[in-house]
Order: sequence, then C-alpha cells, then structure tokens
Amino acid sequence: MRQIKETLFYIFMTVFCLIWIYPFLWMVSASFKTQDEFFSNGLSLIVENITIDNLIRAWNEANFGQYFFNSVIITLGTILIVVLTTATCGYVLGRYSFKGKKFIYFLLISSMFVPMEFAIIPIYDLIKMMGLMNTRLGVILAEAGGNHIIFILLFATFFSRIPKELEEAAVMDGCSFFKTFFTIMLPLSKPVIVSVVIMQFIWSWNSFLLPLILTLNEPDARPLSVGLYALQGENVVDWTGIAAGGTIAIVPIIVIFLFLQRYFVDGIAGSVKG
Repeated sequence: MRQIKETLFYIFMTVFCLIWIYPFLWMVSASFKTQDEFFSNGLSLIVENITIDNLIRAWNEANFGQYFFNSVIITLGTILIVVLTTATCGYVLGRYSFKGKKFIYFLLISSMFVPMEFAIIPIYDLIKMMGLMNTRLGVILAEAGGNHIIFILLFATFFSRIPKELEEAAVMDGCSFFKTFFTIMLPLSKPVIVSVVIMQFIWSWNSFLLPLILTLNEPDARPLSVGLYALQGENVVDWTGIAAGGTIAIVPIIVIFLFLQRYFVDGIAGSVKG
C-alpha cells in the first residue's frame, strides 16, 4: 500500500512539474520555429524545422546588443549596492544590541507588505529631482533602493552565529569597525553573499515595470526585459521573435544559477538552521 501511495505521489508531482515548466519549454521551442510552423502548430513543443533566424532577428533588429549591455550594467551595479547595504545592516542588527532594535525589525518586516506599485510615484519623483531620469544610474539606484528585508535577515542571522571571540581578537589587534567588517566578517559570509547575488540577479535581470517607467524617453538606456517591447508593433506582433528574445534573456540566469547553486543552498541553509 505504501509503495502504491509513493508511486501515485511521484506520478502526480511529475505531471505537476511538467505543467509548471510547460510555458518555459514552449517559449524555447517557439524561438526555433518558423512563422508558419508556429501558427499551424503553436502549442506543440516539437520543432519540425529548426531555425535560428528568430534569435538573429531578435538580437539585430530589436537592438538586443545594447539592451543586453544595459542589463549587465544595471544588474551588476544593483547587486553591488544591495550586497553592501544589506550586509552592513545585517551585521549591525545581528551583532549589536541597542535601543530601538526591535522597532527597526518591525519597520523592516512591515515594509514587506507594501506593494512595490505604491512606491513607484515617490521613486519616480526622487529620480527626477536627482536628474537621473532616462539613465542607467537612475535605474540602478531605484532597483537597489527597494525592500531587501530578506537579505538583511539572512545576513543578520548568519552574523549572529559567529563567535564573539573572533571579533574581540580583531579589536585587540587594532582593527576598526569597518576593517573588522570588510576583512574578517564579510569574507566569512561568502555563502550568504552568493545567495543574495543569485536572488538579486534574478530580480534585477527580470525587472520590467520600474525600468520601463524610468527609461520611457531613452530607449538606449533600457534593459533587456523592457527591450522585448521593440518586437511588438502597432499592428503585428512578432511572436517567434519575442520567444527568441525571452530565450536569450533567460540564458544568463540559468548559467549563473548552475554555477553558483551549491553556494546558494549552503548560504540559505547556514542562515536558517538552528
């Protein structure tokens, strides 16, 4: 009876996983189909006549080279700022006791329940006042200034488990607060840093609404996710081109995760284990 239940469970989960990843598989297969095959048998995952013309067209005609470069710059800049700010905040919250600490935790956690859409207008006004509209730097600051409470909690939990003797020894050797943090504590948090890098990379690379609003008047500053709009005309939609663009956009995420997945699991496990 137990084997029957396990078999049924595995069959159910297999079917569920196939249904879950079907849109992704469909996008990849559609990117290699001709226009005629797409409209005649669009829902099928089997490609009868493989072609890379869609990938070439998406890269050349939709200016994907520029969009890809913008996505790299915006994502790397956002990750750098997010790692530094969340690590330092997590370090203070995890290592020190001070008045109002619980209230800060309350504010940070409460901010998780505020939809991002509520903050778009203030962010837009702030970036405009700084004179950074339609620039990559403006998008970087807007993306990096979001709510990263999950990252802060990961760092805070990790740093709270580091023995105090290590920090005391550094102080006795004459290390300042920042030297202790950057030369001793931060290198020890490598698994958490990798976890934050992976998650922020995915969020920044796929971000659409905020970069769209901040680069409305400057197409050359748009990231790849917003650049896909170039394949949608007023009267005709290039579906195979959009599928090819989506496939190009998702490749870096898969590569990054495959190379860093071991550190990602270690970082999450090291932060949440008791």
